[in-house]
Amino acid sequence: MGNSQIWKSIIRSGIPRTRRQRMHAILGSVFLHLHPARLPKHAVKIGYTWCMGGLSFFLFVVLTITGIMLMFYYRPTVEYAYTDMIDLGEQVPLGIMREIHRWGAHAMVLTVWLHMLRVFMTGSYKPPREFNWGVGVLLMTITLFLSFTGYLLPWDQLAIWAVTVGTNMARATPFLGHEGPGAAMLSIGDINLVHAGSDVRFALLGGRFVGEATLLRFYVLHCIGVPFIAMIFMAVHFWRIRKDGGISGPL
Repeated sequence: MGNSQIWKSIIRSGIPRTRRQRMHAILGSVFLHLHPARLPKHAVKIGYTWCMGGLSFFLFVVLTITGIMLMFYYRPTVEYAYTDMIDLGEQVPLGIMREIHRWGAHAMVLTVWLHMLRVFMTGSYKPPREFNWGVGVLLMTITLFLSFTGYLLPWDQLAIWAVTVGTNMARATPFLGHEGPGAAMLSIGDINLVHAGSDVRFALLGGRFVGEATLLRFYVLHCIGVPFIAMIFMAVHFWRIRKDGGISGPL
């Protein structure tokens, strides 16, 4: 099989047998080239890495697949959002995908947090990896925002009031919220550029109160906007791991 034209069209270097051939196979693969060609022994020990980074990425893939399946049955409108969620659990074949998606989201928050803890405890944030530590902090924030944007989608009382509280807190965002520090500095003459009708809370809600525009915005952010940003930073994160010399930092 290794000498077949199909195999050679996929793996251009053939079956890698030597260390040099294995390195070329990794560097020439679109799926593998983001990973280091060689790894130190300690970097692949479960007791050292906890596998939390890999589990976080695995859960992101699971959430992407189950989320796409859920999009076939969910309608982001005030009239149908809640009933569609009920139907997913009681009527739709493979409706368990919603539970897998929900619990997978909880698990991803936990694994990302544990991954950051492991990186800190093993000193993997030290030079030359401090930039990638910053990227990791951004990815953790994006993970939390993914959970937040998905919270409104069931359109029940818990979701509506939780998002109401969360977006009200956004009013105090520095420079972006009209009640936050620095907002008064963004003005032209007597006109404030950041006010209740133009700040980050208004942008999230699509108005002054939680309504159908809010549901649509959170749906688009949850399904397209935030995952797109997350994938960009994950690609940078994986690439930088390779450039910085491996999965783990100094012992």
